[in-house]
Amino acid sequence: MLKIFNKIAVFTAVNNGSAASSAWQDLPNDAISTLDIGVTSCHNLCMHDTIQSSAVSSPMDNNSLAEFVDSHPRLFVLSGAGCSTDSGIPDYRDTNGGWKRPQPVTYQAFVGELATRQRYWARSMIGWPRFGRSKPNAAHQALARLEQQGKLALLLTQNVDRLHQAAGSINVVDLHGRLDLVRCLACERRMPRDDFQTLLLRMNPAWTGLDAADAPDGDAELDGLDFSRFSIPHCPRCAGMLKPDVVFFGESVPRERVDAGMQAMNEADAMLVVGSSLMVFSGYRFAAAASRAGKPVAAVNMGHTRADPLLSLKVEQPCGEALAFI
Repeated sequence: MLKIFNKIAVFTAVNNGSAASSAWQDLPNDAISTLDIGVTSCHNLCMHDTIQSSAVSSPMDNNSLAEFVDSHPRLFVLSGAGCSTDSGIPDYRDTNGGWKRPQPVTYQAFVGELATRQRYWARSMIGWPRFGRSKPNAAHQALARLEQQGKLALLLTQNVDRLHQAAGSINVVDLHGRLDLVRCLACERRMPRDDFQTLLLRMNPAWTGLDAADAPDGDAELDGLDFSRFSIPHCPRCAGMLKPDVVFFGESVPRERVDAGMQAMNEADAMLVVGSSLMVFSGYRFAAAASRAGKPVAAVNMGHTRADPLLSLKVEQPCGEALAFI
């Protein structure tokens, strides 16, 4: 389904929601916080009602997205979890932007509670083999072709799976980090996740036969188990605490990644969102900045996005299908 949004019709709604939006601009850092989750839910309920009345309901030409890409030769692209679902990696949210499953672990809980780390790493040990074997799908390949055609200023991804790089994309910023690395919080040493998997298996042989459904963060949905005896390796160099090299909720996005994204957005002709509801501020801020700069924003996403009032074009199709023209 293609939807064109009338920006004049929703201008009042955007202004009415500006108190919440402005609050985000005043945050002292780039934390993906539990505050973000709460305010977003309230703010988006208001925006959702506006979108239903402002969308033009007449059928749109199937070439609308192709025309958008062709008319903007230097695109800033932001991708999210919906880009990787056809690779077998579950996404986080339903079509209304709500959580499909319990919210991800927070940074504060991970570093402050041994039980949280034990549960996290046990689930990760079971889920990592399948996550690590995931392959790029048609959406990743289409965006790689877009870069090869010289039409992509930067691909900023919220995903941590590195599938864009596996598909051949080069100019990529991993906004939320990468799950194939593990970082020591004390000495900053990084090690491959595969090497850490070897340590986990060696220390927890009783867990190796378990299997469970995949979860979005490269883990598995283990429920009803006692994690208190699960052993976690320490940093081989300094015995410090190890954490996946990704940005957790409640943790700050490194400033250099945000700056790289903003510079690319400023230099681009338009912004294209692929497979993201933009519910967390770390991604939404780029759509908001593009809109303030007068740049058109298009989105490919199955369902509601936080940026719906800002969109010039919305395509509600699977990402690979929508981008097949590239």
